[in-house]
Amino acid sequence: MSSSKRNLFVTTALPYANGAFHIGHIMEYIQADIWVRHERMCGNTVHFVGADDAHGAPIMIAAQKKGITPQQFVAEIAAGRKQYLDGFHIKFDHWHCTDSPENTELSQDIYRKLKAADLIYTKDIEQFYDTSKGMFLADRFIKGTCPKCGADDQYGDSCEVCGSVYSPTDLINPKSSLSGTTPVMKTSTHYFFKLSDPRATQFLREWTEGVGADGKPRVQADVLSKDLEWLGKDGGLADWDISRDAPYFGIEIPDAPGKYFYVWLDAPVGYLASFKAYCEKLGKNFEEELTRPDTEQIHFIGKDIIYFHTLFWPAMLHFAGKPYRVPDHVNVHGFVTVNGTKMSKSRGTGISPLQYLELGMNAEWLRYYLAAKMSSRVEDVDFTKDDFQARVNSDLIGKYVNIASRSAGFIFKRFGGCVSDAAMRDPMLETLRAAKDEIVGLYEDREYARAMRRIMELADMVNEFVDREKPWELAKAEGREADLQRVASVALEAFRLLTLYLKPVLPATAERVEKFLNCGELTWESSTVALSSANPISKYEHLMGRVDREKQLDVLVPEKPVEEAKPVLPGGEAIADVCTIDDFTKIDLRIAKIVTCSEVEGSDKLLRLELDVGEGRLRQVFSGIKAFYEPKDLVGKLTVMIANLAPRKMRFGISEGMVLAASDASDKAGGVYLIEPFPGAQPGMRLH
Repeated sequence: MSSSKRNLFVTTALPYANGAFHIGHIMEYIQADIWVRHERMCGNTVHFVGADDAHGAPIMIAAQKKGITPQQFVAEIAAGRKQYLDGFHIKFDHWHCTDSPENTELSQDIYRKLKAADLIYTKDIEQFYDTSKGMFLADRFIKGTCPKCGADDQYGDSCEVCGSVYSPTDLINPKSSLSGTTPVMKTSTHYFFKLSDPRATQFLREWTEGVGADGKPRVQADVLSKDLEWLGKDGGLADWDISRDAPYFGIEIPDAPGKYFYVWLDAPVGYLASFKAYCEKLGKNFEEELTRPDTEQIHFIGKDIIYFHTLFWPAMLHFAGKPYRVPDHVNVHGFVTVNGTKMSKSRGTGISPLQYLELGMNAEWLRYYLAAKMSSRVEDVDFTKDDFQARVNSDLIGKYVNIASRSAGFIFKRFGGCVSDAAMRDPMLETLRAAKDEIVGLYEDREYARAMRRIMELADMVNEFVDREKPWELAKAEGREADLQRVASVALEAFRLLTLYLKPVLPATAERVEKFLNCGELTWESSTVALSSANPISKYEHLMGRVDREKQLDVLVPEKPVEEAKPVLPGGEAIADVCTIDDFTKIDLRIAKIVTCSEVEGSDKLLRLELDVGEGRLRQVFSGIKAFYEPKDLVGKLTVMIANLAPRKMRFGISEGMVLAASDASDKAGGVYLIEPFPGAQPGMRLH
């Protein structure tokens, strides 16, 4: 571990102030909190701040519906934050709000500096306008079909299916989500940040591929790959529309009446505003703290907002210049899933953080469970009841807490709370102490799952020692007092070391253990400061209970999720379950020409088709359409086939694909209709 101390400015993504925290927020805060606690145990200075993202049309509209001001609406949401943060032992130094004087000052200052750098310009654009509501529509209030992948019900700025970012005017069949009407186009003057400027492209390439003050990559490999894809070979970023028209709840653009900053401009500035307010509370100079040579700026965010945090945000900071600094690291994580599926309240697959606490579930169960599944990679964390129960009851209770419960009583009752000083040199304890640097390194790199596995391996070793030495039998044997004290002392010191290693994850338990063992504050440097007879331990008190499957876990995550009702279309069938763009692209759909068509002897359903798919050969396909088509009527027609379907052996021969047809499940006549492309399509063309 380096002897030089670090000065860290750490943030998590700002939650939008339109609702309570969900489990995704709590997962991110726990991930960051574990890292922050680790850094403080290293002796580093950490300023850990957060804030509510308060601006934007959704807040304005929600407040209007409640008949209150946006400020009152945000204040009501903010009042409920503390119970979550305290409940899960998430210790921010300061919590702020983007609707603040600090954020207004800093956002307008950054804008002025970007304008002075010739990176701001205006342009009249056509924009969607809701005539029913009398307002221009923010991107999130327009929904339609993604212009890139064809996914329906996507927002006006980005697609949740394929990840594409686009302009609302690119949407296919756009609708206002406020009124359900089709918006009209109306001209408005907008302000743009010139991200297409060669200076911005060059800087972002250097920044995304660069390293932070610690010499490690600023972004993870997966994030870098996506950033470079967005940047493109020749600089693929479009200029960023940073303005919105009144009525709007936000920060006014200087010298532009009726114009407001788009919420994504002032939201990340909220990190700085929160830090500024915190500095003022401490009597520190914000600019001096931010520009210190040893200050490192670290962000923890979800994978859904990397475009803003790794492209827009660094460019804003860089070209605004001092006192602003670009992030040293943007640490990206995945989502929380339940039983391998995306969380959904309507399907009963969501996990309510507040309900978790109200059920009396230990917050540190969840902290440990998430830590045991989190890594530095951009991966989702899956929650399953069986796994949760097993990890808590087996790891935390059966392996970790069990060590203290099996040894502390002997020391307190038989030896006045005094351990054997000689026992502190036991070889097994040296093995545990030697693991410290490895565990510290895993915490530093956010490889929490590997750290938890290593700690539980050490716990297994300690339990094997206790099982082998059998202190309960030594306690009954005459003349074995010294052996009993030695074994119990070794086990208790091992428990102290395991508590040290788990402290970033289990802070409340660690605090109780520090008092019970009378060992002082546990920091990484205290790994060598063993228990001593000079500081007798206190009476052991119960540290942690087991998961009650029936009363807690089964209530939190119901066994049978509520199925969402799927609308039945005129075709007689409901829409199938959602597939991803990756699922869709696995299917190779091609234009095929029917060269020959004949009946199949011995079958009253099949026709034998020979299809030209542009391969220089004909494919044989058997199709159950005999009752609906005469063979002679199909010859020469174009249709669509699945070209990469695995060949199927039938008693009439090999079928090398499948032609596509539509049918009505509710049609008793059983009509089947082959798909026929428009004229001009050629055999072999792929459908996209």
